[in-house]
Amino acid sequence: MSIRVAIVEDDPQVRRMLAAIIRRAPDCECIGEYATAEAALAGIPAQAPQVVLMDIDLPGMSGVECVQRLAEKSASLQILMLTVYKDTDSIFNALAAGAAGYLVKPVRAAQLVDAIRDVYGGGAPMTSGIARKVVQMFQQGRPSPREVENLSPREQEVLDLLAQGYLYKEIAERIGVSYATIRTHVERIYHKLHVRSRAQAVARYLGRAADQAGR
Repeated sequence: MSIRVAIVEDDPQVRRMLAAIIRRAPDCECIGEYATAEAALAGIPAQAPQVVLMDIDLPGMSGVECVQRLAEKSASLQILMLTVYKDTDSIFNALAAGAAGYLVKPVRAAQLVDAIRDVYGGGAPMTSGIARKVVQMFQQGRPSPREVENLSPREQEVLDLLAQGYLYKEIAERIGVSYATIRTHVERIYHKLHVRSRAQAVARYLGRAADQAGR
């Protein structure tokens, strides 16, 4: 049985190239191509692909937000990021939202097909440089007790929601405050934890959780 794959990519030339690669693979089938996250959210649930290739920089809704919404609709759907972004925040945000793998463009045809097979089989394929960054994020995620204790209960709540992949506007709606208030909380969290990005802050939070679980 072929692996059913859908593509979410706004560049028509890239989208056609990806579809052609998938169709040439004997065990893969391209069942849907979408230029926007909004179109993907409307069409993917009905088509029920098993793997989705997702770009980050899409017109309108971002690929990361699309990942989160698709993951909420189907826990079994495997989403593989395929993007030019290599910064730690993009990597973390995509993985926290529910992506199972992360590849950086350009990607060779054989590498793409292998990644589709891998993620379908339960793996987490990543470009080698991306995998190293993920490891480094967790290695750096060990805050001192004093740093964590300095966070207010509200700041800890915001950080917990960030770790779950929620966007600023979603956190604001969830806890009933303004978007600007969330930004202020996040700035204070960065200052207290001595970090400069969401990915670093959450890595520290997850490092603390791992320490507590091991006690």
